Amino acid sequence: MKKGIILTFAFLNVTLSIAQEKLVGSWSLVSIDNIYPDSSRVHPYGENPKGLLIFDANGNYAIQILKAVRSKIVSGDKNTCTAEENATLVQGSNSHFGKYEMDEEHKIMVFKIESASFPNWEGTTQKRSYIRTENEIKYVVTNTTQGGQSIIAEVVWRKL
Repeated sequence: MKKGIILTFAFLNVTLSIAQEKLVGSWSLVSIDNIYPDSSRVHPYGENPKGLLIFDANGNYAIQILKAVRSKIVSGDKNTCTAEENATLVQGSNSHFGKYEMDEEHKIMVFKIESASFPNWEGTTQKRSYIRTENEIKYVVTNTTQGGQSIIAEVVWRKL
């Protein structure tokens, strides 16, 4: 019995490693759409957002997302921004990093967020359904609110 449990665990570990291995590397952001309850779509980071997602073989990940078009800080010093400039900086970017796991059978990607530009996400675990092709991955974020409304975010990345 013990041998069967060990073999099953080893098989699950290999399966997880294969799913993770497919993701290892750098991914460029293609698009982000926020989908509202009325089915309308908004591009929160503009038409051509910039972003980088990195997965490593040890289960670590890092995401950086930026609006493609961002205003410069008038003073040239990010520590002396106006309140409006600060709001624009915060709303025009999103980053977080931590550990990831893949559930290939159920097509679920799990982000265990250690640190984030949005501090409410720190220490949380987020499960995201995904679809993967050879060079692209699209996942869905369902635990997001904007303007008091629950929204769904579709995020598409392309392998570099």
